[in-house]
Amino acid sequence: MQAALDHIRRHASNAPRVGVVLGSGLGGFAQELEEAHAIPYASIPDWPQSTAVGHEGKLVFGTLSGVPLVVMAGRFHLYEGYTPQQAVAGVRAMHALGVRTAIFTNAAGGINAGFARGALVAISDHINLQGANPLAGPNDDRLGPRFPDMTDAYTAELRAIALDTARELGITLHEGIYAAMLGPSYETPAEIRFLRTIGADLVGMSTVPEVIQANHLGLRVLAISCVTNMAAGLSGEKINHEEVLETGRMVRQTFVRLLKTVIPRLDR
Repeated sequence: MQAALDHIRRHASNAPRVGVVLGSGLGGFAQELEEAHAIPYASIPDWPQSTAVGHEGKLVFGTLSGVPLVVMAGRFHLYEGYTPQQAVAGVRAMHALGVRTAIFTNAAGGINAGFARGALVAISDHINLQGANPLAGPNDDRLGPRFPDMTDAYTAELRAIALDTARELGITLHEGIYAAMLGPSYETPAEIRFLRTIGADLVGMSTVPEVIQANHLGLRVLAISCVTNMAAGLSGEKINHEEVLETGRMVRQTFVRLLKTVIPRLDR
């Protein structure tokens, strides 16, 4: 990754303290940054490219209420053919740039019947069913331990701040457990029944490798899902990616308002 980091450092406009990864249809947040400066993924050597629809493919540096940020407008998924290590390249880069707090967002299918389409959910824990872990292989002890603890993978303190902030703003923010599947096919109704049985409230195809890597690096983590559709077999309708993007656009203003208010409170 050294060539990629050298390029990013030459073109970065600040030294970020907070990093944000934007999910499908949620890229609009990057437009809210002050003094924004974008680096296209295509210009970064040895850097994965976002191929999923709804992921712009650029790093955006800027500030928000005085907090220096770097935003990944587009992430890397295992279903795109990337290795687990490539899928977390952005997290590793953010850490190397000085980020100590990471915020992950994603589009997710709702399993919990209490979550309507468009609901925002703070992830409290996850179930990794992707069959992969970005830490598999030789460990660099300078970056983190061989066997990192995942008891508080989603930092409880940050989640409490997000929940309090949402209440102040009059925004409903749920809490839930996220199950990560490999994709790119959506789950079958039988798989959703299985996920519900083992305790999942949400299902998606991202985030978990990034959170594992963030914990290994010692980053504080907040993750928020947008329920863009009800999971297979729960609504009687078939699932399509356009619905995912449409719901992301529908909740954009609410989501952006929450992030703009909560980020300065996390950087303390």
